[in-house]
Amino acid sequence: MPPEKKTPILKHPLVKIFFWIALIWVACIYFLGYFHLPSNKLTVSYTDFKNKVSAGTVSQVTFKGESVYGKLKEPVKVPSEGGAIMTYAEIETTLPPVADPALLGLLESNRVAIIASGKGDSLLTTAMVYLLPWLLLMGFLVYAGRKMQGGMGGGGRGNVFSVGKSKAKLYTKSSSDVTFKDVAGLTNAKAEFVEIIDFLKDPAKYLALGAKLPKGVLLAGPPGVGKTLIARATAGEAGVPFFSISGSEFIEIFVGVGASRVRDLFENAKKDSPAIIFIDELDSIGRARSVGVGGGHEEREQTLNQILAEMDGFSPQESVIVMAATNRPDILDPALVRPGRFDRQVNLDLPQKNARHSILKLHVREVPLTDDVDLESLAKRTVGFSGAELKNLINEAALLAARKGKLKVDSEDLDQGMDKIIMGLEREDLVNDEEKRAIAYHEAGHALMAKLLPGADPLKRVSIIPRGSSLGATEQLPNEDRHNLSRDYLLKRIAIILGGRVAEKLVYNDITTGAGDDLKKATQLARRMVCQWGMSDALGPITFPKGEQDRYLGREVADVKDFSENTARLIDDEILGVLRGMEKRAEEILKSHRDKLDILANALLEQEVLMNDEVDRLLGPMTPPSAEAGREGDRRAAGDAA
Repeated sequence: MPPEKKTPILKHPLVKIFFWIALIWVACIYFLGYFHLPSNKLTVSYTDFKNKVSAGTVSQVTFKGESVYGKLKEPVKVPSEGGAIMTYAEIETTLPPVADPALLGLLESNRVAIIASGKGDSLLTTAMVYLLPWLLLMGFLVYAGRKMQGGMGGGGRGNVFSVGKSKAKLYTKSSSDVTFKDVAGLTNAKAEFVEIIDFLKDPAKYLALGAKLPKGVLLAGPPGVGKTLIARATAGEAGVPFFSISGSEFIEIFVGVGASRVRDLFENAKKDSPAIIFIDELDSIGRARSVGVGGGHEEREQTLNQILAEMDGFSPQESVIVMAATNRPDILDPALVRPGRFDRQVNLDLPQKNARHSILKLHVREVPLTDDVDLESLAKRTVGFSGAELKNLINEAALLAARKGKLKVDSEDLDQGMDKIIMGLEREDLVNDEEKRAIAYHEAGHALMAKLLPGADPLKRVSIIPRGSSLGATEQLPNEDRHNLSRDYLLKRIAIILGGRVAEKLVYNDITTGAGDDLKKATQLARRMVCQWGMSDALGPITFPKGEQDRYLGREVADVKDFSENTARLIDDEILGVLRGMEKRAEEILKSHRDKLDILANALLEQEVLMNDEVDRLLGPMTPPSAEAGREGDRRAAGDAA
């Protein structure tokens, strides 16, 4: 790896500033030494000075070093070289080299007041008096330039003229030792970068065969899955400089600044090649360009155009790879992701169970754990967690343990940390006794449905402790990660979600607002079954964009209606039919096990939290409906509702 390049000391911006200050200072001293400053005193010879004292025209003299200043009793008018008449009230002269003992007697005999003010000002003192305001002004300009540089994002170069310089952070092997050992999971993604690392270490063997390294690698995936981490680890494994910058750092209010920063970044990377350039949040500057000219996006489009030009300008000998990360690859400009620029796209998904286990083991290396902590079980419970969320989970548990004065983190701390991340902080004294009883029946309805429906995810625990915006929670723990969901499983999922509302209706013959979030989740799931997965017999094998979810952001995109009103009405009827059918199915099950519902609710009122084994002891042996009977009941309920 080439040594890190340093700016020569003579070319450093601060050295240049001090050089100019010193030059101005010397010039001022020179002029002050060879030219007299303007004065309102008449300069006379020593003989004329004594004559005026003898004539009685001087009222006061001041001795200041070798200079003598005399104050006249009456001003005198003297013509200047230009013809103008100048009026002077004081005269000045210089004492002769040899002391004149008769001068004091002359002054005293003419009743002249004598004042002695010590030594006169030196040339350096005079220069400082006149230069100090300029030095202060110069210092203020330098300070203001640095502040402006920081505000406009000049990369910390130390002067206002470097606003177009790149703000990328440079990581070298000496400043960053992140390698693949620091990246847990992402096994497939690591394999993709082995080839790139080998090329950066030994490009000659690839160039000899005419092989060309991909100019760009695009990392796509949801937030927190490790896109930036694996990019830095790739640079660490290859032992090459790593230039990291966010896409938003290119953009400024000044048109052309972004393009200038792109040029500076690529020039620095080429000088240090082999190297890696990493652009985070590429979608902030890489969005598809509009057909209009000018406007608010002109600066962003100029920056994008410069990136395209720089990536085209690479030669195989320069060995510079551009890596970028985004969670919105669908909105990137087609010219950016074409072969020859970002040739390769690596998709990073949320970690699966084994990957989560590896990530948890990585983050607990410096966290002391008790023997009751089961990381494998914790990995099962954290379905849908990203790597960043798993790291946060361990940190929250450690903070809770430290707050309680513990020396090690136990399973209770991890449980509470997970509850805090998923549902928020625990809120005490939020509900009264009557509301608490309704919440207990609501959560008991969820839990009982999870126990009685065959094929549903096993129950983990049920709680009526309010957290965040939730008044209670029922947690199910799947035996394994699911990637292909059946219609039967989804219908049972909806029935469990609606079980809380059905339990309230069964006990109180009324419904509350506590099921609002349940209804939202059930409706979203039913809509996706009907509109995206073709699970409606009435509509058949067809999909509609209504309710479609973004793969990377995990939220619904805006509805796009490209079907008729009759089809829209049929979609709404099918969604409602699924929801009513599963509500009826839940009602049948809970009615037939009403005694179990009361037992579970009363136990929750006493203990607030029940684990799965405690629920089993309370409810005793139960005979859930068979799988075939359950499917027939689902079809019958859905058909009756329709």
